[in-house]
Amino acid sequence: MTYFFSALFASAAAFTLGSIPFGLLIGKIFCGIDPRSAGSGNVGATNVARLCGTVWGALTLLCDVLKGLLPIFLYASFSGTSDSFVYCLGLASICGHVYSLFLGGKGGKGVATTVGVFLAFAPVQLAVAGLACLAVIWRSGFVSAGSITLVALMPLIFLCSGRWTDALFSLLVAALILHTHRENIRRLIRGEEKSWLKR
Repeated sequence: MTYFFSALFASAAAFTLGSIPFGLLIGKIFCGIDPRSAGSGNVGATNVARLCGTVWGALTLLCDVLKGLLPIFLYASFSGTSDSFVYCLGLASICGHVYSLFLGGKGGKGVATTVGVFLAFAPVQLAVAGLACLAVIWRSGFVSAGSITLVALMPLIFLCSGRWTDALFSLLVAALILHTHRENIRRLIRGEEKSWLKR
């Protein structure tokens, strides 16, 4: 019972941390811009970089990655284990970012926080998918295409590594991220998606 309540509390804390809209805070405090009302209207790093500059976009990216990394890292440190409960923490962090408590259930698209989650327990697999992601962005100019590539590759990489439960978890995460990118996918198909270089 104690473990159950500890797990519940940790998941709630992970969701709350994931809900913090760092892109909105950085945009307003340092640039005087609400990213929800300009650019793509998203509070993620890409839109903040477009509106405020690369430095502030990079800071937003770092903060959003840490939202996924810290809950799992801290849980593993205090519990002395990295058992399957990390999936609950990881999913809670990502869902917090996507469905933020502080933004009325709205939020970002979850990619940076997803990167933080996988960085915590699968850095090698993430590095492989990350290289593919960067290659796609470099060739196409579309961050959305790179993000889709990253989450789509993770289940396949885990399968090739024989990590079946990780593959199932990453498949669930991929479904969520693809859902948040549904409009981007439609624009990519229509040839209307904006390059990350365009403001």
